[in-house]
Amino acid sequence: MIDLSTLIAYVAVVFGFVFIPGPATLLTIARATSSGTKVGIATGAGIAAGDMFHTAMAMVGISAVIATSATLFSVVKYIGAAYLVYLGIRAIIEKTPADPTAGKLAISAGKAFGQAILTEVLNPKTALFFLAFLPQFVRPENGLVMLQLMTLGVIFVLLGLFSTVVFAVSAGRLGTFLRRNPTVLKWQGKVVGGIYCALGVRLALQQR
Repeated sequence: MIDLSTLIAYVAVVFGFVFIPGPATLLTIARATSSGTKVGIATGAGIAAGDMFHTAMAMVGISAVIATSATLFSVVKYIGAAYLVYLGIRAIIEKTPADPTAGKLAISAGKAFGQAILTEVLNPKTALFFLAFLPQFVRPENGLVMLQLMTLGVIFVLLGLFSTVVFAVSAGRLGTFLRRNPTVLKWQGKVVGGIYCALGVRLALQQR
């Protein structure tokens, strides 16, 4: 088992990390603002599921292959970037609903969950992050390494989910207010789409 001092240090570092605004936070806020709190929380849950996938990959060593193969890294990176840009373009060209209150139904929670999973899974930087970050808190003398990695990964996912829920609830309330303004509603999809496109370009330009 992980010793208490290591666990406390890890939780403190992760807690600070997940509340620093990043791509996951922006995606959650964008979805919550445009489609409501429920969709924002579903997006956060999808990101958490994607992070759990990367935890599992780090445990079995597949992430190490991505880390050492420049070709595989690039393939995964560009697929993820293209998917984000695709989502962004769809949001930009999507017509604004005639009824402002219908804005919250622009996307279902289930669809947002699935899109968030794909977005997170197709980000090789996340794979490298888990591969580089988790082992720093693993001590062979504390028992089975895979069990320690799983424990650390689950803690990260739960804290990350907590942070995205906080952001989703806050953004969802703001979105409810904004959606009552037809002018804001008209530009809302374009702003959300712009965020997705920007994240896609950012991912495509990232270096290993």
